[in-house]
Amino acid sequence: MHQLVATPFGGRGLILRPGSTKAVQLPLARFEELRALASALSTVPQWLIGPVRAQWNVDLTSRSVGDAILVREAGPYEFSRATWEINLGCDLDCSICYLGEKKFEGLDMDGKRKLLAVMRDAGVIWLQITGGEPLIDRDFPESYQIAHEMGMLLELLSNGSRLRKPHILNLLRTFPPAKLTLSVYGATAETYDTVTRRRGGFDRFREGLEQAVDAGLNIDLSLIIVQENAHEVEAMRDWARQLGVPYREYANISPTIHGTAEPLPSQSPQYLTNRAPFTGCPAGVTFFHADPFGRASICKVGREPNIDLIAEGVEGLTRLGGIAESLMLRTGGCSGCKLSDSCRVCRPMAKVFQEAKAPLVNYCQHGMR
Repeated sequence: MHQLVATPFGGRGLILRPGSTKAVQLPLARFEELRALASALSTVPQWLIGPVRAQWNVDLTSRSVGDAILVREAGPYEFSRATWEINLGCDLDCSICYLGEKKFEGLDMDGKRKLLAVMRDAGVIWLQITGGEPLIDRDFPESYQIAHEMGMLLELLSNGSRLRKPHILNLLRTFPPAKLTLSVYGATAETYDTVTRRRGGFDRFREGLEQAVDAGLNIDLSLIIVQENAHEVEAMRDWARQLGVPYREYANISPTIHGTAEPLPSQSPQYLTNRAPFTGCPAGVTFFHADPFGRASICKVGREPNIDLIAEGVEGLTRLGGIAESLMLRTGGCSGCKLSDSCRVCRPMAKVFQEAKAPLVNYCQHGMR
């Protein structure tokens, strides 16, 4: 199994290591040399041994390129990142979830293999696997390992409830994700279980989190702040500090992807923050989102129109740029707005807020005046 991945990116080459966010940059000529050495079954060149040792303390002396390094081909377009909802089902029932109704459905394992092959052939280097809750999908272990074997650098977004399962933890130890992002809904069982509406959820999460920390996984905590747990914010922060893992805080709750407002009443007003002005994003240009059925959209919010990657393959992605451009046009309640240069949300996000009939203060600078 490869220890490193070599890939073209942005007019240069990158050497990446699964489980790490670091990289070694190469001139494109050096990358092409490495590709030739892999085909010739040659040993790793001296010019690469030193930088790899310095970056990751990995010794490639006398190792063959083909044995130690997976050399990837460039995709036909500019897509280097993607997210994949492996399913929408979840073992928690948070009222704040942006997915709304969470049906456990999607591609079978054969379809998942096809989708991952399309992502690889499209040039996806960094793949974020999410849900729903990805770890409860019966096909997750095989899908995760396939993505690793294809040379994708993986990030997981999870509630952490299944990390205590030995087969899951062993999988992530063997093929460590570059980042494991875990949602935190409280610092005590009473509060956590109230937010998630699942008795025993806190104990399962705590056990899995502690085991993941002990396993040395690269963890990033998302502290989800709502009215039900706002009194435990400092306790959640202290917990993260004691574990020695980084954390981020999220209090600005969105409507569901269906444009309904059920999650919004749970927001904790004192923790809401002003979004930075929207200056554009790579959605549909260098990044795409895939839902559980293999339908590609520009992002998890702008889901329509979409492209069936199972039916159309890589070529279908040529249309995403045009879709992105059309979705970013100011329409509906935003048409004619004179504050677009300082708008805090993208057009697809504004649309779901408008469909949910949310107060302007939740998403628009008009509501701050």
